[in-house]
Amino acid sequence: MIELKNIEKRFGDNLVLKDVSVVTREGSVTALVGPSGGGKSTLLRCINLLEIPTSGTVRIGDEELTFHPGGHVAARDIQRLRRQTGMVFQNFQLFPHRTAIENVMEGLVTVLKWPAGRAHARALALLEKVGMAAKADAWPATLSGGQQQRVAIARALAPSPSVLLCDEPTSALDPELAQEVVDVLGQLASEGTTMVMATHDLRLASKVADEVVFLEAGAIVEKGPAARVFSNPVHQRTSRFIATLRQEQAAKSE
Repeated sequence: MIELKNIEKRFGDNLVLKDVSVVTREGSVTALVGPSGGGKSTLLRCINLLEIPTSGTVRIGDEELTFHPGGHVAARDIQRLRRQTGMVFQNFQLFPHRTAIENVMEGLVTVLKWPAGRAHARALALLEKVGMAAKADAWPATLSGGQQQRVAIARALAPSPSVLLCDEPTSALDPELAQEVVDVLGQLASEGTTMVMATHDLRLASKVADEVVFLEAGAIVEKGPAARVFSNPVHQRTSRFIATLRQEQAAKSE
């Protein structure tokens, strides 16, 4: 389970997250949606402490950290919580000088100190899961964006994290390549992978998410079951935003 309690994040005098509380059940998928600049990616990065909350509590499974303005959190405590997560970035961030399978192996060998043979077997199994086993020895530059993102998903899954965090995983892709990633994330969701994703992709959110959190100006406007929020939102602002997403999705598909 992931629990965020009263998360506040400031960059200087700029308050970008305002008293945000979210719970993601184990085995479920939460989609963070909302306009650009609304706080989605910042909230996602607060979960794995790539951004340190100004105040509030982050809990992942049995690991919990509480933050206070001006307080200090030990690096070892940050690492302990961060290791519960795997991160998929918008722009893949594969190592260009490593093959696909070497990218997936890298963290297992260098961070977790696995033997190369064990890491290779784990990486190959994950590439098979995301439909990329045939490209195991390919260089990232020779892969399409959708293929690179699938390798990145395999890399994030390699250390068996408690939660997979996805920051706009399809936004850098055209609709056809994005569908490859939607299908892979949908498969992972059906297998019970706990995920939190920030996304503008209505197709992805509606297919994969169990819960939706709509953020604007750093605050939660609406949250609830995905089927309800997408079909019958309570707030007019949510309704307008979803209508805009549908129009954008239709335009991209033409």
